[in-house]
Amino acid sequence: MEDSPNIFAVNKPVGPTSHDLMYRIKRKFRGEKVGHAGTLDPLASGVLVVGVGRSATKQLHTSGLDEKEYVVEVTLGQSSTTDDAEGEKTDWPVVSLPTRADIEAALHRFIGTINQRPPAFSAVKRSGVPAYKLARRGQPLVLESRPAVIKEIELLNYAWPRISFRVVTGRGVYIRSLARDLGEALGVGGFVSKLERIRVGNFLLEDAISVDDL
Repeated sequence: MEDSPNIFAVNKPVGPTSHDLMYRIKRKFRGEKVGHAGTLDPLASGVLVVGVGRSATKQLHTSGLDEKEYVVEVTLGQSSTTDDAEGEKTDWPVVSLPTRADIEAALHRFIGTINQRPPAFSAVKRSGVPAYKLARRGQPLVLESRPAVIKEIELLNYAWPRISFRVVTGRGVYIRSLARDLGEALGVGGFVSKLERIRVGNFLLEDAISVDDL
């Protein structure tokens, strides 16, 4: 599947939405069906796998693209209404700073099949309406938890209030929810301040096409 010239990876920059990028790609391939294998938030960057043509877009939903790998920066000491840097922040009272060992132990507890609650600002629908639209109207929802698979987590760096880690996930995992839940597990709050997707299936960041090359 990855050898198909109609399926390729684009290196999405920080700023545009996945929809913005797909609109640009659809303009290039007029008349063709175009799809992608997983949205990236505007503040996230990295691998966005794109399929062009009906046959290619069908392949985007196969298990070969379920596995995704990210490098995540989480800022501790605050929570966010969006669980990332865009939202309104709330300070958490921090009595003592978590140690590196505390963080490694907390991260380890998320490995495996966990129950994860999607962010209030997400595309999950309630009565046909995306949750983020309700949240923007001042009606944020507490969404139901759902199973999520975390395959690997490796702590890369810690210097209060920021930590960075590498994580490998299955389909449907919300990294913003992982950051929120990690902050809550540590008792200090937390939100995603940087996010880069470095792999989707066998598609690697270093092989992705830049937006300018499109």
